[in-house]
Amino acid sequence: MKLSILVPVYNERETISEILRRVRAVELEGIEREIIVVDDCSTDGTAEILEQEARHADTHVFTHERNQGKGAAVRTALQHATGDILLIQDADLEYDPREYPLLLQPILENRSQVVYGSRFLGGPRKAMFFWHMVGNKVLTFITNLLYNTILTDMETCYKVFTREVADKLHLHSPRWGFDPEITAQILRRGYRIYEVPISYTGREMWEGKKISWRDGFVVLWTLLKYRFVG
Repeated sequence: MKLSILVPVYNERETISEILRRVRAVELEGIEREIIVVDDCSTDGTAEILEQEARHADTHVFTHERNQGKGAAVRTALQHATGDILLIQDADLEYDPREYPLLLQPILENRSQVVYGSRFLGGPRKAMFFWHMVGNKVLTFITNLLYNTILTDMETCYKVFTREVADKLHLHSPRWGFDPEITAQILRRGYRIYEVPISYTGREMWEGKKISWRDGFVVLWTLLKYRFVG
């Protein structure tokens, strides 16, 4: 069994080495791993750090010649991933790789082919901005309404799925439309998403958090488009 950990990166000089160290430190008994890092044309020195990280045998680094967005970086990572299970890991330190065993368990036990780590199922978390939480819950509610499901955290970074699911995805959204697009495609293909509680250490805007309230409109449009247009 092989796990591909997909890491989209853009201007994360302060965190990229530490998150990769944490990923490598996770014990996964009987599971081979590869780390696929895609640098989305960083301009802050991240690329130079990744040159050093690429010396690790389990780490493969790919670079975009121009900035295209998280969705495009994940698509590039998917093209190079060879694992039986694929897991998306943001390059900041908001999500804890020590929770990989919890995320993988439903797939390894054949209970589901898709697992999301939810920040709203009772796991420990740093207090979020109120309006970020409201926006997330509104967009998740719309997802549930449109796709007849009961998710609690559609926008979570931690999305885990099997090779079978990955091979059926046809992703196009380059930026923040990625999360609703992959969720919509998974649900429209009849897969049910298994959620597990995760911890969350959200960072502040001054620490490098990139998403804003304006991105919510992109998410909403993507959800509607895939529900009614396809």
